[in-house]
Amino acid sequence: ILDTAKTMKLIIQSGTKKTPHLQGKTVITLFYENSTRTRTSFELAAKYMSGNSVNISVSTSSVAKGETLIDTGRTLDVMGTDVIIIRHSMAGAPDLLAKHTNAAVINAGDGLNEHPTQALLDMFTVMEAKGDLNGLKVAIVGDILHSRVARSNIWGMTKMGAKVVVAGPPTLLPSHIKDLGVEAYTDIEKAVEDADVVMALRIQKERLEKGLFPSVSEYARFFGINENIVKKAKKDALIMHPGPVNRGVEITSALVDGDSSLIDTQVTNGVAIRMALLYLM
Repeated sequence: ILDTAKTMKLIIQSGTKKTPHLQGKTVITLFYENSTRTRTSFELAAKYMSGNSVNISVSTSSVAKGETLIDTGRTLDVMGTDVIIIRHSMAGAPDLLAKHTNAAVINAGDGLNEHPTQALLDMFTVMEAKGDLNGLKVAIVGDILHSRVARSNIWGMTKMGAKVVVAGPPTLLPSHIKDLGVEAYTDIEKAVEDADVVMALRIQKERLEKGLFPSVSEYARFFGINENIVKKAKKDALIMHPGPVNRGVEITSALVDGDSSLIDTQVTNGVAIRMALLYLM
């Protein structure tokens, strides 16, 4: 997938942005949760390769009338759909859908479980900048407990030989996190020390309502990534964030827009990774 994405990025950067790879194929994005980057990049990926891309808004579909996921999948199947890209609030939903449809199914995020295409684009972005993941130290900071992005990155990056460390408030660190082969810190400075990559995760405001941390300003003070924190990392450390960014909360605007930031590059590479997936499937 990562190798194929290199070719796909050349297509994105070309003037035409059009290949015949998915000609005659139908790709449906079925999103039960909100999304800008993931959904749009999948739709563009299909269109760049001449596929027929259709987005289903769940709030205005028969799902709102009580239709089950399996029935929705069967309906799309008999319409001649080739690929269904699904985002769902329940872990395991893509697997369930795949068992009841002939279409290929791609997981665009399921509950607190996985977000594999985000991890793939993050891995691709780091490899593009550093040449290799093997031997790098990657610090992931934020709400690890609820982050499917963190889980997929931990599995993907450790598989490729990176050392992954995580940091966040004690209430936002899973009790089993060390079982995934990572080091966990509640001291952000220790986590980012000598890191090659510093990745911030979005803080979801609903966590505040559940009392998992006292306030946004307090989170920013103790766990927000700023210029002083980044000085603990290597001089050429990369700054990353899966988006959308709460500027001034999990990371400062100066770092988001700084020379070391690869946040915009991640978005571009997301299209390349998703083109690679659709091509291979």
